[in-house]
Parts: sequence; C-alpha cells; structure tokens
Amino acid sequence: MAETVYEAIVVGVGAMGSAALYQLAKRGKRVLGIDQFAPPHTLGSSHGDTRITRQAVGEGAAYVPLVMRSHELWREIEAQTGDDLYTVTGGLIIGREHQQTRHHGKENFVQQTIKLASQFQIAHEVLRVAEIKRRFPPFNLHGDEIGYYEPLAGFLRPENCIRAQLKLAERFGATLQTNTKVQGIEVTNNGLCTVITSQGRFTAEKVIISAGAWVKDFLGAEYANFINIYRQVLYWFDVSANYAAFTPEVCPIYIWMFGEADDEYLYGFPAIDGVQGGLKIAAEQMETSTDPDTVSRTVTAEETDAMYRRYVAPQFPSVSNQCVKAATCFYTVTPGSRFIIDQHPAHPQVIVASPCSGHGFKHSAAIGEVLADLVTTGSSKIDLAPFSFAQVIGTPTQSA
Repeated sequence: MAETVYEAIVVGVGAMGSAALYQLAKRGKRVLGIDQFAPPHTLGSSHGDTRITRQAVGEGAAYVPLVMRSHELWREIEAQTGDDLYTVTGGLIIGREHQQTRHHGKENFVQQTIKLASQFQIAHEVLRVAEIKRRFPPFNLHGDEIGYYEPLAGFLRPENCIRAQLKLAERFGATLQTNTKVQGIEVTNNGLCTVITSQGRFTAEKVIISAGAWVKDFLGAEYANFINIYRQVLYWFDVSANYAAFTPEVCPIYIWMFGEADDEYLYGFPAIDGVQGGLKIAAEQMETSTDPDTVSRTVTAEETDAMYRRYVAPQFPSVSNQCVKAATCFYTVTPGSRFIIDQHPAHPQVIVASPCSGHGFKHSAAIGEVLADLVTTGSSKIDLAPFSFAQVIGTPTQSA
C-alpha cells in the first residue's frame, strides 16, 4: 500500500493547531494533527477555564483583524457544535491616567486601546474614576485612573474551544494522532516534509508547527535563542462572602495596570463557577525563564500568599485570602511580546505559528484560518508582515 502523503501535518493541536486542523479539514484537505499529549490538557498554555477576549487590542493595530474575525468564527463553531465557547461580560482596562502604563511591550496601553477602538469603530466607553467606582464597586482605585470599557469583550473557554475544533476537524475527515512525541522534522530532496515521531514517520507537502512552549525544539538555535518560556500561575480566590458583586452579570473581565512598574499589573474574570468556584485572578512574570519539560507545576503556599498580599488585597479588599485552587501555564515570548506567523526562513514548506507571547488565545480561531490560507494559497487576506521572522526577530545575526 502506498504511503499516505498528507497535504499538511499540524504539529501541536492546542489553541492554534486545533484551529488550523479544523480549517484545513473543512476545506477537504488531507491533514494530520499530531500532539505529544491529548488536547485539551493542562500541560501547556491553553487551559485554566477562561481566556480574555477583547476587540480593541492595545498590543497593536495588526492584531485587531485577527480578533474580530475570531469572534465571528467562535459563533460559527458554537452554532455547529452547540458548545459554550464565548461569553460576553464586557471588559474593563484600567491604568493610571498620567503614567506610562505598559503592557505586553506597549507603552500607554489604555490610551492605545482607546485609539484603536476609535480607529476600528469598536463600541466602547472611556470611564473616569467616579464612574468606574459607581459601576464596579469592588475595584479599589487610587483616584487617578482612566478606564476603557468594551461592552462586547468577555471570555473564552479554552478547553471547550480546542475540543470543539478537534471534534469538527475529525468530522470533516482529519486524522488525529495524540500522545505522540514529534522527534524531528526533515525536508527531503523532493520538497516534501517527513515528520519523525515516537509512533513512526509521516510525510506531507507542508508542516505547521504550532507547538507552543515546545516550538524552540524545531526552530534551530539561531531563532530559538530569541524566545523565552515563562511559567505563569493562575489563582482562584474565595469570594463567597461577596459573591453577588462578582457574578458575570455585573463584573466584567478586567486588565488593571495599578502601578508604574511593568509587573504592577493583574487581570481577571468574574466568578463564573458559582459561589464556591472562586474568582480567577493572575499577574504575569517575565523575568525567570523555564523549560516546559522540567518546570514545577506545583504552586506553593508562599507564591499564593505573595500573590494575595501584593496583587489581590490592595485592589480587591472584599476578596478572601483563601485560595480555592491554582494552576500553572506557559507564556512563549518573543522580543516585544509579538507573534510569529510565517514560513520558516530556511524551509518555506514549514509554517511556524508560535509563539504568541501570552496574548494569543483570543486570536487563535482566525490564526487557524490564516494558516489554512497559507497552506492552500500561500497568502492571507490579513496582513501577516508584522508577524514575520524578519519583523519580530530579524536575521539570525541581529539582536531583536
């Protein structure tokens, strides 16, 4: 029997990979998805019950078309599967009005968000302190903040999103190979790609690498050295004593730059899992890098206490110090916290769709569509130049 030559193999079927697998299968392509685990799982970057989604993406105008298309796709996928993917709660972004609030590599993040909302005609309000306090009383403000409110912002359920797209991909004929470690990728003399795995060798015309924190294994040192993997911790604190103030009906998703330092920042969600489910709040750390294969997944009592004392108690005095649960995940980060979505500079048959620097999930449905476009036509309607190796990293001899 002749060997199956796939039109595309997707290496890593988490956020970006599951979307690409679905979009390719929907177009009738012979496509194989391979993952070292069994997505959705808790070992990478796309778990933890919720991910923020917002349309006016202060990280830059290049991202806005991706998230706007993703919002359309989430609704399409919900209609096809009946799954709960995208919940609108409204979204509040807060910063100190007269300070250079910085987030994901961008200065003046709140002001940039407001500017992009106007540019792309995204419904929004600009709120002063008194109005923020009136509408969202649990937020303990200093008194010099400015707020951006987006009524159609909300949260995605990442496990549901991945599960739904993999289900649809298989419905449209994709092959899925999980619990299979990819050991290498070779581009052969005839231009095909051979993916070498723990379960055998597979051949394809194109390969998409969407391996998240493991993307460095496939890029070569000249590119991988520009990418850092950071362990992040997610916390759920008890709000049972003041639960009514944190329900999705009255509490938005939020991003809050409460001080001047880059790490004086938190984000969070309403209490979506009932009185005992806790309030999910997290910060970000971009100082200590890690290895995804050896990282500690245990959250210590010391970490939880420090999170509560510095981030939670001053900003949300009505939230208890009792931690309901905690989890770890990864950010895979480039210089400037940008995305890479591009053909590998040395091998155009290989398309890289990672890292996404800790703010990619909201864009993932559209990135899957973009990746399918690159496989089938070689181009995309969305401008991908800002996400190229050249723009993000430069040549291997340059510093980024």
